[in-house]
Amino acid sequence: MIEQILPPAVVVAESFTDPDGLRLFPEEERLVANAVDKRRREFTTVRHCARQALGELGIAPVPIVPGARGAPVWPAEVVGSMTHCEGYRAAVLGRTTAFATLGVDAEPHAPLPEGVLDAIALPAERARTAALAADHPTVCWDRLLFSAKESVYKAWFPLTGRWLDFAEADIVVNAAGAFVAHLLVPGPVLGGAPVTAFSGRFLVDRGLVLTAISIPAVAG
Repeated sequence: MIEQILPPAVVVAESFTDPDGLRLFPEEERLVANAVDKRRREFTTVRHCARQALGELGIAPVPIVPGARGAPVWPAEVVGSMTHCEGYRAAVLGRTTAFATLGVDAEPHAPLPEGVLDAIALPAERARTAALAADHPTVCWDRLLFSAKESVYKAWFPLTGRWLDFAEADIVVNAAGAFVAHLLVPGPVLGGAPVTAFSGRFLVDRGLVLTAISIPAVAG
């Protein structure tokens, strides 16, 4: 499903269930040794998705363990992103020759809990979210904004190795299925040029909000 908002060169593997019998590498097993069953299942399934995607790229299965700030560590020749929420797990990968970074997020299509929007959104974002909700009331625009910010961070961190606060990107959502995150702090440099914004796409379907960002690699 998430492939609908990503370029064709991105390899996608997703699951709407947690199949029985999936196995973890020992390095991964240690990370969830004391986890509750729900956490263990989502952790295992999303890594199964990641290894499916690696296989489609012709890369042998490897452990997918968290590195700095929890970002997954991928084989050197790929970039990728993983996400999971209730009823959905996905991994997306691309070769570094094609993409500089990828970021995806999945959320349940439901309003954010009370107070969360105020905590994560700039005043201008809250105003735009209210306007979208008035014009298109069947979409939970607050949840979509939250998801877009998650995708922005997942795309940002591999390029910079730095934290990005919710208030450091101003996201403008287009009801037609796209968004632009204007960076309010100095961004990464790609091909000698500073990146000042990330463009992304979104999909609302099957009770889910999906957001995705793909930044092409720069030749040379």
